[in-house]
Amino acid sequence: MLTIYRFVTYLVLVLSPIIVLFRIFRNKEHPKRFLEKYSLNKIKKKTGKTVWFHGSSVGEILSSIPVIEKLEKKKDIKQILLTSNTLSSSKIIKKFKLNKTVHQFFPLDINFITLKFLNYWKPNLVIFLESEIWPNMLININKKKIPLILLNGRITKKSFKNWLTIKSISKRIFGYFDLCLAQNIETIRYLKDLGVKKIKNPGNLKFSESSIKIPSKISKLQKIFLSKKNIIFCAVSTHPSEEIYCANLFKKVKKNKNSIIIIIPRHIDRSHQIKTELESLNLKVHLHSDKENINFDTNIYLVDSYGETKFFLKYCKIVFMGGSLISHGGQNPIEAARIGCKVLHGPYINNFKDVYSLLKKNKITKKIDTLKNAEKIFINEIKEKNFNKKIAKKLKNLGSAILRKNLGEIEKQI
Repeated sequence: MLTIYRFVTYLVLVLSPIIVLFRIFRNKEHPKRFLEKYSLNKIKKKTGKTVWFHGSSVGEILSSIPVIEKLEKKKDIKQILLTSNTLSSSKIIKKFKLNKTVHQFFPLDINFITLKFLNYWKPNLVIFLESEIWPNMLININKKKIPLILLNGRITKKSFKNWLTIKSISKRIFGYFDLCLAQNIETIRYLKDLGVKKIKNPGNLKFSESSIKIPSKISKLQKIFLSKKNIIFCAVSTHPSEEIYCANLFKKVKKNKNSIIIIIPRHIDRSHQIKTELESLNLKVHLHSDKENINFDTNIYLVDSYGETKFFLKYCKIVFMGGSLISHGGQNPIEAARIGCKVLHGPYINNFKDVYSLLKKNKITKKIDTLKNAEKIFINEIKEKNFNKKIAKKLKNLGSAILRKNLGEIEKQI
């Protein structure tokens, strides 16, 4: 099976120039940095101890930042390498002022390219985030006897079933991890069945928060606009069809002409399409990227940039978490809850059911489905004066404890 996988990766290599050009055209690939995926490095490696973190996309990268921030303070660590797969994640990393950390795009999982990458960086410790499994890279890390950690590990029921279809190979691949730090009990059970020997459950790192303050690129006019508006709710990480649902809900619950909602789509490359769809409902939509020409009669403020969600959440009392009205499985509600917002969601939250379960126990979340049901819940929640500030403080303390536990386990491997 691994032979077949390697054959497929070489086929991808042959086709990769066409794939890369297509992705550049669609603004999904960096036009100058794509060579990093072939391990053609321009970034200078410092002499001394190097710790390498890898996360697929924005969510994984953000969860690693509090850990990286702490490790940067260690004198014996000279450099931290942070790799990711997506263009959006590389833009997020730029927002953090990290002194020892450099970013590079993760190389293609082709045997000779992964070897070239490892021979150049020579990491002393490798930390993969959540569910990032790349067979060729893991095999070569193991051959070079580099300690390997799965941090904030998460295996869903669906991905577990997929791994079981190739169980003999799965056990070999997962067996390369020296330590797996799982974010929930379900993942612990799945990792054991996949042959991982050393597993610990220090908690979900996404409850932790970086102390680095990211400056928000909000104009003075935008701040004035938001402060003067009655923001009914903020819809975060929305997927196709959910923006229309939120717009129709807004029509039902808006109080007056001063009422607006904020929508932050999961994929901002859809922003202009979303704007067109919402305007077809006779609603006035303003794109966040247009910082000066704001119509104060705007109904929907559409955020078309990454990394500024936290800023907008501070203006909101109620948040709708996207990916939950469709069979996507939901998005992570922790950031909104940590700020003190009430979190509303649809029926599909399988991806984060342990998180939602904890928040539900603390009366932070509520499920909505039909517009009639959602309207009733919104009207009740708008009247509620308690912003869950006590719960927000509790979650902040929980996040600090989880960070200390994860950091303690990592430091044992350095």
